[in-house]
Amino acid sequence: MNDDPKVEAFSTWHELLVNPEARMGAQDQYDELLRLADNFREKGIIGTEERKILIQVATLAYTRSVEDLSRGDLSPARRQPSKRI
Repeated sequence: MNDDPKVEAFSTWHELLVNPEARMGAQDQYDELLRLADNFREKGIIGTEERKILIQVATLAYTRSVEDLSRGDLSPARRQPSKRI
């Protein structure tokens, strides 16, 4: 475990991004990622710009997931962002 709250926060957020909880749909994952970003900002762990970036990444991942589902592609690899943050 890391003692740096920012590193721990980003690690937690990234883990949810790439490994959503079982039975968690795209909307639930997106909502939780936004909630975490807001929570980290409210606690002063991250700044406004970092929060904005997390929201942009979450929105991109959600958009990709929804687009993949609308095309019938249920492959988990296709629903995840291609880059680590």
